[in-house]
Amino acid sequence: MTTTSRMYEFIFILCEISVLILYATLTDYSLGVGTFDVSQETSLTTKEVMQTYYPMWQDVHVMIYIGFGFLMVFLKTSSWTAVGFNFLLSAWAFQWSILVVAFWRHVMSNEWHTKIHLDINSLVVGDFAAASCMICYGALLGKVDLFQMWFIITLQVVFYGLNEAICIEKYHAIDMGGSMIIHTFGCYFGLAASYFLQRKKALKEHDEKVVGGYNSQTIAAFGTIFLYMYWPSFNSAAAPAISQQRVVVNTCLAISGSCIGALACARAFCMKLEMEILLNATLAGGVVIGAASDVVVSPGLAIIIGMGGGAISAFGFAYLSEGLRKSIQLHDTCGVHNLHGIPGILGGVLGSITTALAGSAFKNVAAVQIVFPQVANGHRTFNQQAGF
Repeated sequence: MTTTSRMYEFIFILCEISVLILYATLTDYSLGVGTFDVSQETSLTTKEVMQTYYPMWQDVHVMIYIGFGFLMVFLKTSSWTAVGFNFLLSAWAFQWSILVVAFWRHVMSNEWHTKIHLDINSLVVGDFAAASCMICYGALLGKVDLFQMWFIITLQVVFYGLNEAICIEKYHAIDMGGSMIIHTFGCYFGLAASYFLQRKKALKEHDEKVVGGYNSQTIAAFGTIFLYMYWPSFNSAAAPAISQQRVVVNTCLAISGSCIGALACARAFCMKLEMEILLNATLAGGVVIGAASDVVVSPGLAIIIGMGGGAISAFGFAYLSEGLRKSIQLHDTCGVHNLHGIPGILGGVLGSITTALAGSAFKNVAAVQIVFPQVANGHRTFNQQAGF
């Protein structure tokens, strides 16, 4: 083992020990997790929370460790690395982000004196941040070693938590599926890093066809299918019970629409079903519908949104990626710009539009109070909420 490898091991262990100390001193269980005082929290309520949110979180967990991991095995020189790095880095991002996101939320809400309380929602927060980090990794796949990516993710989580706290705690923005906070942020953080990291080498390897063969593409398809199946859980994992079912239905319809839209455009643009489009653009509907998944109240509109997202993503894989490589030498290994970046921006715009129109769609006062608390308490109109 080289001296450099030993130094990296020491840094990894030091980081983990530091996080362990932070968990031991700054965190505690939320009510119903660490207490058995039935006068404070009934077992029935705790059981309902487990039945509602634990299955959703498990689905998100599968997406992070299996979906993202196996989606990245298409490179013949980095297939094992992709799965292994995804596993280790996601575990680190999960632990680190729970602390960082809670820290920034406490800063924004001025709750310095309180401990970080952990429950299932904390686990969802950790996996959401890990998803953003793996999106970033997708732009850098094959260009970074483990220590470089560890450093990038450690830094990314700090800014991810700050961005999330500003959007949620300060602006009270509605972004249920994370179109803006998770997908767009992860994409452009990764692309910014990619733009300044070994561009010439990456472009040279691209020209030399580093994409793997039949078996690696087939295995990558398993990752896509897992993501496709569990995306409704991803969008609804943090949703309140009153809107969770609508989020699931809208996401299912949108992602099925993106599958059809992407493959139809693949035939129109490329005259064949390109594997890159099949593996990625078919999922774009889940990203586009994310921010508005609890607001869209028309099933037909959800399908249209998904089809549009899939078509735009497919067009990006067919033409935009190559255009960016030639014009500004931007190398995006997994095409996260087409799957997460552009669909994420569209999802944010869509969320704003549907929020502005929500006044005529939401007749249930209780639903408005839960989905749009700032509107319900009279602090904002629907148009003002749409602006935020």
